[in-house]
Parts: sequence; structure tokens; C-alpha cells
Amino acid sequence: MTKRQLIVGSETIEAPYPLYLKGEITRGFGRGSRELGVPTANLPQDVADSVASVIDTGVYYGWARACHTDTVYPMVMSYGWNPYYKNEKRSAEVHLINKFPEDFYGEELRVIVLGYIRPELNYSSLDALIKDIMFDIEVSKHSLERENYLKYSKDDFLKN
Repeated sequence: MTKRQLIVGSETIEAPYPLYLKGEITRGFGRGSRELGVPTANLPQDVADSVASVIDTGVYYGWARACHTDTVYPMVMSYGWNPYYKNEKRSAEVHLINKFPEDFYGEELRVIVLGYIRPELNYSSLDALIKDIMFDIEVSKHSLERENYLKYSKDDFLKN
């Protein structure tokens, strides 16, 4: 078993986690809200590039806070090339699991990545992609209920 496998019921956090990321929320392609119904806060390209030597492409879970709010939210992060859309650059797209009334581009985003859900995949249909994203959100919420993960929601890194 490798550190990259999802271990249901385990509360062990192994390297490279926790992984702390921060940067100004940048505009992406607008697909998260428009096509997928899952808005994302994109980390800057230099942040996405900087973690390439630490993590594989795929979907991750953890905690995040956009600095315009004091609330910490569970999150899922897609990290990679998004093969369905044939991106030419690796991206780090964070979905804060909450409904927000407006965008918050330009705000600082702080993220603590705590675990890996699955590898990056290509999809034959948009519906299949959306179905997996919804499953990823449920995995994140369920995983973060565990005590060893829950404590990171109060980490000093996520405070002002």
C-alpha cells in the first residue's frame, strides 16, 4: 500500500501532508461555475507549478479559507492538466464546499491539503466528470470529519 492510496477509516496523515498553499485567487476558464456547477478558486500558476515536485496530479481534500471571510471551509482541489479540457498548463483549482453569493477574485486563498482522493482522469462525457466531482465532494466531507483531519480546520495558517 502506498501513501497515495485512500485508506477509509484511517486517521494517519503521512508526508507530504499537510501541504500548505496560499496565493491570490486568479481567474480560470470559468468552467467550474458555468459547466460543472462547482465554482473554483484558482491558485496562481506559480503556486501550481511549485507543488509539482511534491504531489501527483489528481484530486485532494483538506481545508481552505478565502481571506475575505473568517470561515474555514472543507475543500476539494483538482490538481493537474484537466485532460477532459486539454489544458496546456497544470492548475490548482480549489472548490470551497459552500455556496457563495459572489466571486472573490484577488482575495488571498489559504489551503491545507490533507489527503489524496484519486488520480486525474479523462472522461468521455461531461456528465461522468460531474458525477465524479460530486463523489469527490462527499469523500472530502466524510474524510474531514475525522479527528486528526478536523483539527486542521483550526490551524493558525488559516487565520488572519
